[in-house]
Amino acid sequence: MNIRITGKNFDVTDALKERVNKKLGKLDKFFKPGTEAQVTMSMQRNRYILEVTIITGGITLRAEVNEDDMYTCIDKAQDILERQIRKHKTRLAKRLYEGVLDQPDAFRPDIDDVEEEKEFRVVRTKRFAVKPMPVEEAILQMNLLGHEFFVFSNAETNQVNVVYKRKDGNYGLIEPEFD
Repeated sequence: MNIRITGKNFDVTDALKERVNKKLGKLDKFFKPGTEAQVTMSMQRNRYILEVTIITGGITLRAEVNEDDMYTCIDKAQDILERQIRKHKTRLAKRLYEGVLDQPDAFRPDIDDVEEEKEFRVVRTKRFAVKPMPVEEAILQMNLLGHEFFVFSNAETNQVNVVYKRKDGNYGLIEPEFD
């Protein structure tokens, strides 16, 4: 696995790099050679933040951890990613063997804290490749990312749809209707 480590307002020491390589290296057995992992370390309000994003074969795994110690963040991020992989292991394996996930997914999740504004102002635009997939795969991808919703191209209808997690624990699907 190729691990790219960056720091935002934070100096990444060799010891931290070594720890990340050691811990995330344990996940290498789950992925094909050449898989990329992006690790971002930062500090805000005396709390360390570690974000890990792994994109492989159209699957995006993500972990974000806030702690008082960066080493604890690294350990917890590894646990989160391993738990995601184990939880969805059968579904992921099935998708990979069916060849559904051959195209890489360019969607890279970022979470921004945005305060309510009086004027509506677009402060960020995201662009990502919309890959045709069945609804079940979109729900799986949404759960792997830990998001509340996921935009995708429905393989059955060839239209852009949105799946979302409802408060009652079930899932919803939004399909466009053109007049």
